[in-house]
Amino acid sequence: MQPPIVNKPQAPDIATQVTFAMRIMGISPIPRNYELYYEAYIGSNPKLTKELAALGSKATQDELDEIASRYFAHIHHAAGVERAHNKLVKQLTDLLTMMREEQFALENYNKVLGEAYQNITSKSASGVEILRNAVALISEATADTMKEGRERAETVEMKSVEMEVIRQELDEYKRIANTDSLTRLANRRAFDERLASLYNAEHARPFTTLLVADIDHFKKVNDTYGHPVGDKILATVATVIRSNLRRDAFVARTGGEEFAIILTDSTVEESMAIAERVRLALANTPFKNSKTGVNYGPITLSLGVCQASVADDPVDLYQKADIALYCAKNSGRNRWTVYEDGMKKDTGKSWLLYRR
Repeated sequence: MQPPIVNKPQAPDIATQVTFAMRIMGISPIPRNYELYYEAYIGSNPKLTKELAALGSKATQDELDEIASRYFAHIHHAAGVERAHNKLVKQLTDLLTMMREEQFALENYNKVLGEAYQNITSKSASGVEILRNAVALISEATADTMKEGRERAETVEMKSVEMEVIRQELDEYKRIANTDSLTRLANRRAFDERLASLYNAEHARPFTTLLVADIDHFKKVNDTYGHPVGDKILATVATVIRSNLRRDAFVARTGGEEFAIILTDSTVEESMAIAERVRLALANTPFKNSKTGVNYGPITLSLGVCQASVADDPVDLYQKADIALYCAKNSGRNRWTVYEDGMKKDTGKSWLLYRR
């Protein structure tokens, strides 16, 4: 952010400048506030910068959290999951209590039946009186038990609906946690989970392919036109990739300008055809500002392709696909390359960023 009382620094120590600005504006120096003001300070999100500037030095924590919930959903999804989890625990606890009450009611009913049996077998009363008392006792106990049973059945149904709502809420939080906010594709966390699962079924590996893709010369685009334009280009690239894949294909944004595609039920030849279709579709997509006439293109992709059957595990598969991508880049870009034995490259990249 560029508050009026602090000039944007030329020195690389932006963290110090942001911390100083927050202190003199009276902003609590907690991590989620720091991320807000850091993003605003470096100018990567003009709308965010404008909203924080409008708050001035009188911003409350509630106002800051409300802004953060819109711009950085990943900060708040964990708290939402915790709330939904607590509600689910309460519902389950109430249900367990009700089931225990049901057990207690049945035990009492059995006790009544036992007393009726004892009365019937007793020799100290007349037969008519015995039957009258026993029938009355059983009838009353049965009516009470049936009434309690109906009430509990209604309660169980109501709680089942409530728990389904909570389950849907948890699913939504998970979806948000696994979605890239810019492109609406799956994010690196979701990709790591999907990639790790590929080796659960050995018979499927010959028909499973990983494609890793990278936008060519994207740093030059950002440096020339700025990050807002770069973000729009990223979103368009994601749309082009998604629209040229089958519905069952998994596609994720795994890094700044990096994407990954996981194909199942596909031969090597089919995967190569898909790689070419995606590459060609993007190369033929115009990237032009309709208002200013500025042409940002051409925007092209390089892709690396690797079949799961030629890799030992998910880490090996990712590394080999990335080696193929490197070869595509090194061969001129705007092309795809299938991994072959003998290709070598020290990528230095890590896989499973979210692995614990």
